[in-house]
Amino acid sequence: MHEQFKHYVESLHPSFEQLMQMVPIKLTVLPRRLPEKCVYLFSEGDQTLYVGRTRRLRQRLRQHCNAGSLHNQAVFAFRIAREMTGRLTATYSVKGSRIALSAEAQFAEAFTQAKARVRNMDLRFVEETDPLRQALLEIYASVVLGTKYNDFDTH
Repeated sequence: MHEQFKHYVESLHPSFEQLMQMVPIKLTVLPRRLPEKCVYLFSEGDQTLYVGRTRRLRQRLRQHCNAGSLHNQAVFAFRIAREMTGRLTATYSVKGSRIALSAEAQFAEAFTQAKARVRNMDLRFVEETDPLRQALLEIYASVVLGTKYNDFDTH
């Protein structure tokens, strides 16, 4: 393994440990001071569901759960809504697209419910300002925790 990459990989676990040691909080009681650039995770009970990364934590968290957030802002909730409605397979045509699904009443209701569900989940985060370490830590945490809603497929 290339030494430079190896250095990045070996530095991930302490940040992962810090993330996991954080006492979970709720979105409704966010601390006044939050890191901007970080990796965050959503969980319900003992089940970790989604790991994300951001340059603007407070704004990103609002996007995940605000009722008015669109399919490209609340991606995690959109995946939950896909599961709720059995519409699991993404399509790359107009019919069945994210915009088309969002316009369907049944899917729109599931999407609204999913955003409300995310709003009530437990949240953890760890500051990570380096974009490369942030990306690698997101993948590392997702793999280690087996998060079912992370998707690293290309679109």
